[in-house]
Amino acid sequence: MEKYNLIAKTFSGLEPVLANEIKNIGGQNINQGRRAVFYEGDKELIYKSNYYLRTALRILKEIDSFQFKDVDHFYLKCKKINWEKYLNINQSFAISSTVIHSNDFRNSMFASLKVKDAIADYFRQKKGKRPNVDTQTPEVIINAHINKNICSLSIDSSGESLHKRGYRTKQGEAPLSEVLAAGMILLSGWNGQTDFIDPMCGSGTLPIEAAMIAQNIPAGRFRKNYAFMEWADYDELLFEKIKAEQNITPFSKQIFASDISRSNVLNAETNARRARVYANITFQTADIKDLEINCNNATIIINPPYGERLKQQNIDKLYSLLGERMKHQFAGNTAWVLTSSKEYLKNIGLKPAQKNTLFNGSLECSYVKYPLFKGKRIKK
Repeated sequence: MEKYNLIAKTFSGLEPVLANEIKNIGGQNINQGRRAVFYEGDKELIYKSNYYLRTALRILKEIDSFQFKDVDHFYLKCKKINWEKYLNINQSFAISSTVIHSNDFRNSMFASLKVKDAIADYFRQKKGKRPNVDTQTPEVIINAHINKNICSLSIDSSGESLHKRGYRTKQGEAPLSEVLAAGMILLSGWNGQTDFIDPMCGSGTLPIEAAMIAQNIPAGRFRKNYAFMEWADYDELLFEKIKAEQNITPFSKQIFASDISRSNVLNAETNARRARVYANITFQTADIKDLEINCNNATIIINPPYGERLKQQNIDKLYSLLGERMKHQFAGNTAWVLTSSKEYLKNIGLKPAQKNTLFNGSLECSYVKYPLFKGKRIKK
């Protein structure tokens, strides 16, 4: 099978996790970039990447890479590409662009316009008419990445962002992206061999992703559509073979999920049923100050409010309470906390063992590890 240059997009901070996932499914010549991982693979790996990768947002297949002198030269380079390999006259298409350090392109919209013009003119000359542009639900998405005077053109094999797994129908006010949740779990090192606790579960993304990781359920198991299904060379039998090879493993530990809001817990339960992992998660409605779960060596991951909707005084108390509960109720386990405020972290009052920088949407967050020792910590 022909090999391609592939690009997996992700959130900042998750590149090492994604690179490891790509290695595990057979990617070659893997290199980490900024919010992306570059690697090589064939058609089968493109399908596997979309179906299995938990921390990828989308998978791009490079179709050309070139240098250009100016905007006119850029247009001519784009027009020379054999677009009939990737798009037919009856398919709709859209262009997404990223522009970095370019003197020729003022913004990404201008770059997208030039690529669109080149594709339209290519088809007009060859066929006498052009495919339609559809920015809402395009069948084919072309990605242009311009850095200075170098352009990489790729075709998007995913379509909708891969964080849309297909199981979440209910969500709270500030839902955690499935890709970020999976990344947080994989960064923690949790793999289903110990118990897992989320005491502020919201709509259940963390416990559901944990249950899928523990049982080796593919990230895309419940998703119906991918952009590669619209490609001329789509191999349905190959994709069905990949899906048939999934190896669901038994899970003998426990996942606990709770929230102070009953409506949040109901939403989480609904989502867990749709993901077919409801039986693996123990849900309860509880304030964290009243929560009593007896575990040892468990991983606790907490995504508390960041203060956007709570008053300063209340948020300070909440983080102090988190520290107190982790120290006294959950000693003997390991906790991880995600928050956009370094100031609130101080109120936890525990010594962190590790700090990572992650992004929850546009918010830069600290993802902090706290080993919760029983008794007094012995200093070496």
